Amino acid sequence: MTPFHWPVRIYWEDTDAGGVVYHANYVRFMERARTEWLRAQGIDQVALRETTGLGFVVRDMHLDFHRPARLDDELLVTVAIKERRSASMLFDQEIVRGDMPLVRAKVRAACVNLDTMRPAQIPAGLFPPEFPFT
Repeated sequence: MTPFHWPVRIYWEDTDAGGVVYHANYVRFMERARTEWLRAQGIDQVALRETTGLGFVVRDMHLDFHRPARLDDELLVTVAIKERRSASMLFDQEIVRGDMPLVRAKVRAACVNLDTMRPAQIPAGLFPPEFPFT
């Protein structure tokens, strides 16, 4: 699968007093990129919730910080599927400035019944065939 790319510009609100991006904001940028990736796959999360009661939640996340981003930087956030199971997906994500990696992450998102918060099987046909189960 070709990684999905989503651009981010750094604003004052993203930085701390030193003008460096606050560490928790990288998690927000990655969340938004995964949401935009779902949208690019034709998946409407509101419709998914309303029709099936299902949604995706982060189950596990490992972050590796390499370099800081600063005010007005133009970044690119990537999303790539590393593994797909019946009720979860493992993503490789990276935030880069040009060709310089700033943050790398592994993120497992679980499909859950949003009423019970219990794991649920990802509906058949939700994703294209190029995203096979492992």
